[in-house]
Amino acid sequence: MNQPLIELSDIWMKFQNREVLTGVNLQVNPGEIVTLIGPNGAGKTTLVRIALGLQAPSSGQRTVKKGLRIGYMPQKLHINDSMPLTVNRFLRLTGCRLTAVNNALDRTGVTHVLQSPLQSLSGGELQRVLLARALLHKPHILVLDEPVQGVDITGQKALYQLITDLRNESRDQENCAVLMVSHDLHLVMASTDKVVCINQHVCCSGHPQQVKQHPAYLRLFGGESDELAIYTHHHDHHHGIDGHVLDPQKDCSKGSQ
Repeated sequence: MNQPLIELSDIWMKFQNREVLTGVNLQVNPGEIVTLIGPNGAGKTTLVRIALGLQAPSSGQRTVKKGLRIGYMPQKLHINDSMPLTVNRFLRLTGCRLTAVNNALDRTGVTHVLQSPLQSLSGGELQRVLLARALLHKPHILVLDEPVQGVDITGQKALYQLITDLRNESRDQENCAVLMVSHDLHLVMASTDKVVCINQHVCCSGHPQQVKQHPAYLRLFGGESDELAIYTHHHDHHHGIDGHVLDPQKDCSKGSQ
């Protein structure tokens, strides 16, 4: 069995005596798309920062595969309107050659913006440029924090499909995995292999079709689950829901902090 790219074990996080994460376990394996969902204040961004190694937990362990390369795509990029920064220059700041920049933009479908100022891009174009930047150093895992922020519904569907395509394309090459944070429940379920629902703790996790039927998920998101677009695919194994991580009595009824 392949070694997990990132494994978080029994992660606890406190800020000024306020518990943000309590006993969270998370594992991302090569080639899979894992999506974190949960309400505002659930601890998703904090968990991602710990996964990236940008923040140490109050307790618990982070283990990463030796030599792991991470590509990170932030929620937003704030650029001063007066700054003369083209897409080409922005991506070349990573130290990559023009050939690599062009290849990354080609993979994300925006080669036409190479010489455009960043400020002139549409929301969808900017997110594709940020995704191209995350791909430049051939990562083993892409960490995407709200990747469709500021993009219209048509662009959101296209971006999620692109993320899925990139993962599928990489399976014969880098076997790249994706760890994604999203609030876009209607769309994200169609583009993920495993969903982890958190609200300070892991409420439930597993294949999207199973998670949407889990009582903890239904308590948290209510009737929204009936309208979700579910990605169905064939497996030669079965997914469990929350079996070894949490006490089955725990649920998401705990309020956000």
